[in-house]
Amino acid sequence: MGLYKAQFISMIIMIALGIGMFVGFNMEWVSIEENTTSFFEKTGYADYRILSERGFSEDDLKKIGNISGVTASARYLSTSADVKEKGGDSVALTVTTDPNVSGFIVTEGEQYAADSKDGIWLSDKYAAANGIKVGDTLTFVYKSIEFKGTVKGLAKSGEHMICVRDESQLMPDYNSYGFAYISPEMYKNAAGFEFYPQINVRSDMEKKDFTEKVDAALGNTTMILTKDETISYSQANGEASEGKTMGSILPVMFLLIAVLTMVTTMHRLTAKEKTQIGTLKALGFKDKRIMRHYTSYAFMIGVLGSAIGVALGYGVAYYIMNPNGMMGTYLDMPEWKLYLPWFCYVVLAAIILLLTFIGYLSVKKMLKGTAADALRPYTPKKMKPLFVERTKLFHKLSFGTRWNMRDVMRHKSRTLMSLIGIIGCMILIVASLAMSDTMDAFLDLYYNGASNYSSRIYLAEDATEEARKAILKKYDGDWSTSISVQIAEKAVSLDIYEVEHDKVRFPDEQSNYISLGDNGAWICMRLADEFDLSAGDTFDVSPYGSDKTYTLKLAGIIRSVSENIVISPEYAKQLGIPYTISSVYTDTEKSDIVSDDAIKSVQSKQAIMDSFDTFTDIMNSMIIVLIAGALLLGVVVLYNLGVMSYTERYREMATLKVVGFKDKKIGKLLIGQNLWLSFIGVLVGLPAGIGTLAYLLKELASEYEMQLAISARTVILSVLMTFGMSLLVSLMVSRKNKKIDMVEALKCAE
Repeated sequence: MGLYKAQFISMIIMIALGIGMFVGFNMEWVSIEENTTSFFEKTGYADYRILSERGFSEDDLKKIGNISGVTASARYLSTSADVKEKGGDSVALTVTTDPNVSGFIVTEGEQYAADSKDGIWLSDKYAAANGIKVGDTLTFVYKSIEFKGTVKGLAKSGEHMICVRDESQLMPDYNSYGFAYISPEMYKNAAGFEFYPQINVRSDMEKKDFTEKVDAALGNTTMILTKDETISYSQANGEASEGKTMGSILPVMFLLIAVLTMVTTMHRLTAKEKTQIGTLKALGFKDKRIMRHYTSYAFMIGVLGSAIGVALGYGVAYYIMNPNGMMGTYLDMPEWKLYLPWFCYVVLAAIILLLTFIGYLSVKKMLKGTAADALRPYTPKKMKPLFVERTKLFHKLSFGTRWNMRDVMRHKSRTLMSLIGIIGCMILIVASLAMSDTMDAFLDLYYNGASNYSSRIYLAEDATEEARKAILKKYDGDWSTSISVQIAEKAVSLDIYEVEHDKVRFPDEQSNYISLGDNGAWICMRLADEFDLSAGDTFDVSPYGSDKTYTLKLAGIIRSVSENIVISPEYAKQLGIPYTISSVYTDTEKSDIVSDDAIKSVQSKQAIMDSFDTFTDIMNSMIIVLIAGALLLGVVVLYNLGVMSYTERYREMATLKVVGFKDKKIGKLLIGQNLWLSFIGVLVGLPAGIGTLAYLLKELASEYEMQLAISARTVILSVLMTFGMSLLVSLMVSRKNKKIDMVEALKCAE
């Protein structure tokens, strides 16, 4: 089979691409799952969080610790504090009374000391972004209290694995925000008091049982969150789940196209070897020996393709998971180990066995009958005239059109595989490019349309009502506040917005901006779906730390980046919900906002957008990889099938050359057929690609409530890339016409 060297190489590449994509994407989600689980365990990530605005005493902690089923517990505080030396940068200033519960891992410097009077353990990524080293002095300002200390170590924390200020910040921005741990001793000495609004608990109990025991111990004045309701844990699980879905769609598509092409190719190749097989039989070679010889080719294709594919998969996974990759940028982990999941071994073995079996069946068919039968050369199936051939219209068509129509109908399996390759390529290209369009539309909707402010001012918790109103008036902005509430035991945010200056807007399901009004609440799409709510329905919410319940009427559904309910101040007053202004949205730039005791921190909208640019850049590079993989797969599939078609039509093309057809004219025949198939592939692949992305968005991007967007540019580029791929393959195959030996090709009668 040395004559078919190019086809064997192409088949190895096909299998390698399919295996590589499958292994790479599945390694991604399994590695996320394994690494984050290990990290959470090492840092003692809490199973439950008990919250109360009144705070918890040591006696409260003892009561929780005495509950049967609680293995560890700690009082906990994490709040935003300014970094005095860094011009308004903020950190999540964190204190835990037990470093084994919601603690951290030291990556550089001294280990944590609970009795340290001036020790700071700082986020290593924040430190790197701001040029801070172990031994530097920092001052954190919280409620006018200064916590001045020395950076003893750099750290990574499970609680702050996704280090964002709030859910409106979709990506970490370590240039302006990080986390810092200090000891309870330093906290008490600097503040002069202790206030811990949270108890973190390690326990295997079910939430219902745990809640009952906590209520019995502390009274029904607390809010209890499971680890599933925290940002780091839920987002890590979400990324793993999304990766799992991704690994079961696009990579499987690659793999199926490769395997299906193998079926057709192996059958055709063994058919072309029919005479050689007959010769071997005539010389006395046993069927089993001949079978082993030819089957070994399929086996080697499977083995080599799988080996290269696994290496490629590792490369894909590393590209996504390395510290500078998508996941490495998003999830702050101490290490990223790559795990090859067990089912990948099963798939690899199955692929090798399947390809070997395909080779076996293909050769077995050629071994039927006597040696004399086998010695007869391969002849194409006789074909009855097509229905269209009996029409006058057919005979008015050009010779090339008629020739290609007959060839397409004669080799239906090859034609079908060519179409599958083109359609698969088109689906992958359209879905990838449209994902970029969707992300651009999402960012434009939220950060250019919905967010019309330049800066968000976070007000200090101890600021007076007069001071809050003074800040609001000074910077002529809109305001908001958030109240943590429960709806059917699910913790969500009840957000109150005053938006008379139109600094913040809210898009509905059709991306139209709505007016909050004073006659009801607006709920995000995810919550509406989860609780089966629609406009006009009523639902109850309970603020944590309170036994009060408020009944809200649903005015409509909005799109949101967080799981929240939005109401106006007027509607809050109607319901009797108390609130205090906590954030001000203004057109004033961050650099122009004057320091004030009432201001806790300031967040620039541009900083949020800049941080998300990192994500979009990485995502765009992944899109390029997917498109490149799709194009390569399409080229290899079409080239493989094109060469196979060429060998089958070798005598036909030699005949054409004998009767006077030039190489250029014959090349046009080959190009024309591929362009026909490409046209059909584009017609089918375009809506299929859009449908694939719509499904992926529903499964993968529900947390951001993205909606499908596709531009004319994407459609044009997808069509041009697909036709360009087809044309390239046609030109590659048509070049073989120059090597046709007319005398040799016509020497044997078929």
